[in-house]
Amino acid sequence: MTASLRVRDLCKSYDGVRVLDRFSVDVEPGEFVALLGPSGTGKTTLLRCLARLADPDAGEIYVGSHAMHLLSGRALRVARHEIGFVFQQFNLVRRRSALENVLTGRLADVSLWRVIAGRFPEADCRAAFAALERVGLLDYAFQRADQLSGGQQQRVAIARAIVQRSHLMLADEPVASLDPAAAESVLALLRDIAREHRMGVLCSLHQPVLAERFADRICEMRPSPG
Repeated sequence: MTASLRVRDLCKSYDGVRVLDRFSVDVEPGEFVALLGPSGTGKTTLLRCLARLADPDAGEIYVGSHAMHLLSGRALRVARHEIGFVFQQFNLVRRRSALENVLTGRLADVSLWRVIAGRFPEADCRAAFAALERVGLLDYAFQRADQLSGGQQQRVAIARAIVQRSHLMLADEPVASLDPAAAESVLALLRDIAREHRMGVLCSLHQPVLAERFADRICEMRPSPG
């Protein structure tokens, strides 16, 4: 299954300040779309609204057949599980191994006792090893996350989204804290994963040169008029 993203006329304000003003964007399965714009143009707010980590004031969000803007409770949790999120600061459990962090992508589908005991099904473990191999980190599977470089940690986060079986990936400034070589490597990986898994990727960036090099399309965000 693959899922497209459709966003129509999304609005969001904080404390009376309009951050998103009737914003619209589409992302097709397998497409890498870059969001460009300076700080304060609402890139992070947009991504949080798409995953319903923040509630938009108005507008429509469709991920495949899910009308995200209308969902709540269990239906929202199920739909949100189809969205992988890669953060600027990685959001890994620093004391856990790369493998354990990747396996957290399966939490929504694993019984509570297995999570507590750390006994994931064999199929999930195989998938986690395969995802680490795909991102070039199989040799680091049992190394703690806080012993990995920034670029390696971001690759673990991408592997986690693969194991989660995401249909859409949202990446919020995923290379902002990386050196140029690591940034290019991570963006190339995101582009390739999008195509291989028919996964739409919406990625916010500050660097136009990187967006032009790696993205299929660029969506430029500008400050709201107020």
